[in-house]
Amino acid sequence: MQPLHARYPFLGVSREAVEAADVDLAAVVRDGGAPVDRGVERVERALVAGTVAPEARWGTRAELLSYPVARVLVSLLDVRGAVEKYARAEATLAYERFTDDFEADAQLKSSSEGSLTLESMLADFDLAGDIQPTGDERFSVAVGAYLRLAASLGDDWRLATRALHDGQVTVTRRELYDLLREAVRRRVADGLPLSVPDPIAEALADEVETLRDSLSAVERTRDVDTFAPTAFPPCMQTLAEQGREGELGETGRFALLSFVASTGAPFEQLAALLGVRDLDAADQLRYQYERLAGDGAQFAPPSCATMQANGDCHDPDDLCEEIGHPLAYYEKRLADDVPADD
Repeated sequence: MQPLHARYPFLGVSREAVEAADVDLAAVVRDGGAPVDRGVERVERALVAGTVAPEARWGTRAELLSYPVARVLVSLLDVRGAVEKYARAEATLAYERFTDDFEADAQLKSSSEGSLTLESMLADFDLAGDIQPTGDERFSVAVGAYLRLAASLGDDWRLATRALHDGQVTVTRRELYDLLREAVRRRVADGLPLSVPDPIAEALADEVETLRDSLSAVERTRDVDTFAPTAFPPCMQTLAEQGREGELGETGRFALLSFVASTGAPFEQLAALLGVRDLDAADQLRYQYERLAGDGAQFAPPSCATMQANGDCHDPDDLCEEIGHPLAYYEKRLADDVPADD
């Protein structure tokens, strides 16, 4: 097992490394320890914070084996949208990592032992014959592969908006990275939920119960379909201010984006809230927001308890003392007829 396998556990070579080590998943979950603990963290952070990035340093073996454990845990949770949320979170971390690796490789910078090259990733996903560099930071993508990977990426990716020549679609390097992120998401989601054997399910019963407790559904009395920043709870108003100042942390970013997504606001209103003027330069923010707001797999914003634990609870007022969730606060304020922003 190598650092590369731990950083990219969804790769075929990573799966082969686990098989070569003759790892028995049933024994791993029965023995518990770091692989199971990291697997729990992986799922909880995916569903609560929108990322599977580790909060502490884990060994190569624990990090790699936590991936199959996490897939089992997601399958056992039986929470609406959990599979899609988990797959997106894995793809988001993979995107951050391979983007750094590919850019370092393109600039001929030294790379770490766990680095991945663009060529090896394309080969692992059977895309080497479908994607070719054409120079000037552009690539040609076979139309079949393009349609498959771009199918769920939104209107900007419709084939009608692209230059098509001899069965090839031209994309920029950054657009190629977006397509590869989608390839990772599809691979992670493939086969989920798993059919989990009873012995493994029984061994993970306590971990599943712990996850269910931390992911308890938000009680909502009605749908929130109004965007009124003046009615936002103090924590969200402070997070928005931090976003405008470029000081928004990872958990705060997820909390704010998922909260605004719950109001049904389009991306343009979020961008205005954060003071983003160049929408064309905000592709990553748009991607994260639209994924959080996606139909059928919407992320619930973190509860007040989670916000406090993450250090994202700011300036609580009297109403906060009787409310357990930012959305409940917002609903209460809206019920008091706070006017909506245009």
